[in-house]
Formats: sequence, structure tokens, C-alpha cells
Amino acid sequence: MLKRIILLLMLYLMAVVGRPPAAVAAPDNIPEPVGEAAILIDADNGQVLYDKNADQRMFPASTTKILTALLALERAKPDDMVEISERAAKIGGTRVGLQPGEKVKMEDLLYILMLSSANDAAIAIAEHVGGSVEHFADLMNARAKQAGATGTNFINPNGMPDENHYTTARDLALISREAMKNPAFRRIVGTTNYKVDRKKNMSPELKQNIEKLERIYGPVQEDFYNHNKLISSSYYGYKGANGIKTGYTVDAGQCIVASADKDDRELIAVVLKTQGANLWSDPAMLLDYGFNNFTPVQLIKPKQIITDAAVLHGSRRAVLETTSSFYYNFPVEESPEVTRKAVLEENIRAPLEAGQKLAELVLESDGEELGRVQLVNIYPVSRKITSYWWFWAAAITLAAFVLKLLTIAMRRRPRQRSRSNVVYLKNRDRR
Repeated sequence: MLKRIILLLMLYLMAVVGRPPAAVAAPDNIPEPVGEAAILIDADNGQVLYDKNADQRMFPASTTKILTALLALERAKPDDMVEISERAAKIGGTRVGLQPGEKVKMEDLLYILMLSSANDAAIAIAEHVGGSVEHFADLMNARAKQAGATGTNFINPNGMPDENHYTTARDLALISREAMKNPAFRRIVGTTNYKVDRKKNMSPELKQNIEKLERIYGPVQEDFYNHNKLISSSYYGYKGANGIKTGYTVDAGQCIVASADKDDRELIAVVLKTQGANLWSDPAMLLDYGFNNFTPVQLIKPKQIITDAAVLHGSRRAVLETTSSFYYNFPVEESPEVTRKAVLEENIRAPLEAGQKLAELVLESDGEELGRVQLVNIYPVSRKITSYWWFWAAAITLAAFVLKLLTIAMRRRPRQRSRSNVVYLKNRDRR
């Protein structure tokens, strides 16, 4: 019996000691959004803090309107009067009842577009800016690529379902980051409500027709409220939220791009194809993760002198400084080791102007590139006069001219007779 107990004990000890160590568990605070694709980026430097299927092709729904608004702000004037077409008035999906022939100021249309997600406003904007919806879509795709969005193809300005209308979470973050750099865009998407006097610019005939419709369907919509509850809701609201757009179609599911500012840091979260109230909890989860688990570290200050560089034919060396500051988010309490190197442009030659870009400062940590900062010349560098061909041509010509003058002068110098061989005889008295 004793032997049996000892044998069982030995087997137990062998099983425990011989068991491989458990895998290190992931941090408990890693977010797990319900959305099928998601990403969290730093709005300042574009650093990715979290991603999930970020490069998977997805339907954007009305988050498409972010780029529609940006293009309109860049290519149209706020005071432009936009006439609503039949096509715009008859578009399906979410709309605010814009009427054919109605004239609305571009600024008002943009608020209607971004707060109430109006598809009729999107078509009207596209036709005004691009001449047609089709051409405007071309402009959208070109602008998306300019922002770095290479996996995006838009064919309409409102996000209505189409298999050829798609983007990725990463691309949408890049487009949104670009849009949030525009002060007018930021002001629009951060507004909770907006009022438009639509009858003000209506013709008497149109106003009469509208009044007839109002007796049947009620007052024309003139008050517009932001659909983004992270900004406008007391229940779902997120402290510091300042943008930017929601969207929904059956195929796309619930979509949102959300931004928030905290302690002078701005983060942008994108969640695509989520469900129900997760439309608000998913981005809030991502924003919390970014703000609570990462610390921005200033690696470079603006106007910081980094190095100097030789300048071909230059009268002096070029002194290089940074054009801006650079921050990078590191996990809390981590002490990063960052290396930096200046990559000079090829064939730096005089003359150079002050502020001219001559290099990039590359920042790396553990072999991974963190980012780049432009380096510019502080002082102008003139070209040495001795480096011009005409200087040496003139110098040689002058030297030849002087030599010729000396030669002529030597030839014209009068000769003197030599007196060394002349014998003078004295007269002697004759005998």
C-alpha cells in the first residue's frame, strides 16, 4: 500500500514539474471591439496604437461624407449658392427633403450633410463642385490617394451601397486625419445642432409649393442635429469628443469615425461593421485604451539644430534645423531608446535659400522607424565666385592682357650703348 502511494506521488510530481510553462497572457486592457474592422491612430503623427483587420476591404456607408465635405471645403466657397437638382432631390436613403430648384448656401449644405447625414445634400454638393456625381467621385479618389488611402474606391458622395464603393479602416483613418486638419471641417463636425432658414432663398413659386406641402406633411426641416452621440448625448457622450461621422447601411453595418481631445492629445478611432450600442462603446473603448495606456514623448523640438552639410561650390557649410516637433506614443512607464540619423539629399549645391529642405531626420527604436522630420537650411549659402567658369575666363583674359602689356613695354624701352669697350685717347703734345 505504501509503495502504491509513493508511486502515485512520484507520478504526480513528474506531471507537475514536467508541464511546460503557461504562455504569457496578453494585457487585460487590450481592447476587443465588436466591430469587424477597427483602428486607433494619433491625429498628430498618424501613429497606429491599435488595429484589427485594418486593411480589410469594407463598406463605409455615410462615413464617405467625410471626404465629400473635405473636398467641398477645399474647392468651393462657403457663400456659394447651390441649386438643388432633380437627381439630388430624388435620392434615396437618409435625406432632409431638399426640393428641386431650391437654393442653399454651401456652408449650410455642409452642416446638413455632416450633422443629419443627408444624401440629397451630398448629391447637390457633388454636382456643384464636380459638375457631376461621376466626376466628383474621380476627385474623391484622387484626394484619397493624396491622403495615403490606397485601398479606397468611391463612386458616389454619400456611401449608398455599391460593391465597387469601398475603403478600409486604415484608409478611413488617414482621410479623417486629413479632414480634421481643416478648421472649418472641425467646426462643422464638432457642432451639436444647426439651424438653416431654407425659405429665405426660395423663389415665390417654390415657396408657395413648399407651403402647400407643409400643410400635408408638416414644417420643412430647418433644424439639424448631430447624429454622433459621442458628442451630443448625455448618456453615450464621451468626454473630449470633437468629431466626426457615423454611417449605416445593411451591408456596411454600423460604422463610425470618432475623435477626441485630452491633455492636448487628439486620437481618431475608426470602427466598421459593428452592431447596436457598440457603435458608441467600441470607439469609446479604443479612445480610453489610447489615452490611458500610451504616453506621448517629445523626441524632437522645433528649430532644433541637428547637423551641418557640405555644399558644392558653397561659400560656407549649410546648418540644418528641424521644421517641427515630433512626438511618439510609448507604452506607459516604458523608457525607449531612440536613435536618429540625418539622411541628406543628393547633390546639395549652392546657392541655397534659408528654409530650403536639404535632409530628413529619421527616428528609430529597436530597428523600427518611428517617423521622419524635415531638416532645412538656417542661413542662405551663396556660391563662391571662384566656382563660376566666367570668373576663371575673366582671370585668364586679364592675366593674358597684363602679360601682353608688359611685353610691349619691354620692347619699347630705349637701348643704351655700352661704354666698357670704348677707349678714349688723350691728345699728346707733338714733338
